[in-house]
Amino acid sequence: MRSRYSAFAVRDARYLLRTWSAETRPPALRFDDNIEWTGLDILRTTGGSAFHTEGTVEFRAHFTLDGRPDDQHENSRFTREDGQWVYVEPLPEQTG
Repeated sequence: MRSRYSAFAVRDARYLLRTWSAETRPPALRFDDNIEWTGLDILRTTGGSAFHTEGTVEFRAHFTLDGRPDDQHENSRFTREDGQWVYVEPLPEQTG
């Protein structure tokens, strides 16, 4: 997750697409020039060890949009494809 955040920060579309699951990967990425990524907090993880094939990472990514601070909160699902961890999708938000 940290490497994907860094790739967003430097707008490295090739790396992001390479670390995105083949089943959910978009054909291309577009970056918003008005967003500057400013920090990442990992809030919680599940799975993800050498013995797992799935895991989750709950995070809060901080950014400024047109100079105003904001953040993105997500709980992401990751799986292994060909031995590598790849991003699959955001999990639905749990309420209650």
